[in-house]
Amino acid sequence: MTETVESTAPVLTSVRQRTGLLVLNRPKALNSLDPEMIEIIGQAVRTWENDDAIDQIVIYSTNPKAFCAGGDVRYARDNILNGNAELVDDFFRSEYTVNGELAQCTKPVVAIINGVVMGGGLGISLHGSHRVVTENAFASMPEMAIGYFTDVGVAHTAQRMVGTRGQASEALAKYWAITGYRMYAADMLWSGLATHVVKDADEILEAIIADGVDAALDKHSYVPEEPAPLADIIEHIESTFNHATWPEIQEALKSADKDFAQSTAGYLAAACPTSVVASNELFESHAKEDDIVEALKREESLGRYIRSREDFVEGVRAVLIEKTKDAAFSPADTASVDLAGIHKALEL
Repeated sequence: MTETVESTAPVLTSVRQRTGLLVLNRPKALNSLDPEMIEIIGQAVRTWENDDAIDQIVIYSTNPKAFCAGGDVRYARDNILNGNAELVDDFFRSEYTVNGELAQCTKPVVAIINGVVMGGGLGISLHGSHRVVTENAFASMPEMAIGYFTDVGVAHTAQRMVGTRGQASEALAKYWAITGYRMYAADMLWSGLATHVVKDADEILEAIIADGVDAALDKHSYVPEEPAPLADIIEHIESTFNHATWPEIQEALKSADKDFAQSTAGYLAAACPTSVVASNELFESHAKEDDIVEALKREESLGRYIRSREDFVEGVRAVLIEKTKDAAFSPADTASVDLAGIHKALEL
């Protein structure tokens, strides 16, 4: 039996055999998540979690350019400017709730990632049991440039990922999430962001439906021949981003390998200082918290604080609305960031 909703919905839900399918269907916005999409995903996951006829859940996109480019921050900015901050709070609360539900789902949750996955897209994929990527996939956390922070549970889960490298690393997670470093398939598998690499998204989808996730991945997944670029710089990452505070990381970068330090500075050139410091503090907070739901509650609190500042509205304007990339963040340097305000938001 197959159940499906109308094809104009931003997320299409259906059941094929014993697989619940969620198809992200907002291609013009690169599947950026809005409140309706979060509601549909959450309702489907809750229903299928308790349905004995469903063995596994698959989330994917039919747009080869994008799995999901993040949360709809234009929606958030517009509502903040129109005095509807409570609507924005509700949206992020719902999103983080779904992130937690995906993490706690007792059934396999498989994200098939083809094209870009950023921000909120990682929130609906990283917490599942399987992150299956094609060599067309790439991932990043671009929040620093828009005056936001590493939310949707990424700061919690990324530092616990174990890929083919064989070990988790808070330093590595901090590096790629805070700098906005773009990972492709080899890096994603090596770091643990991806659990499997496959040649074709459609082929693996059909195989999962027909044979189940484990059998399908045993047959169709492989390790890319090219080495992970992150492996070449991991020693530099571990010796700099392993520190607890941002001033300590900055100090370590001063004596780091010259090329690595310069590339890192380039990644951070457009970053909002408060976003950088807040994200680093969030990583440290999450390192001490094993419960993803509790971690997401802290992110909800930090998010309200960050969105109450002008940097978020300014960053979205400069990067996504006017695309001038000339955001005037305040304060303009990390040394002047209100650390006490961040700590209060994190309830430290």
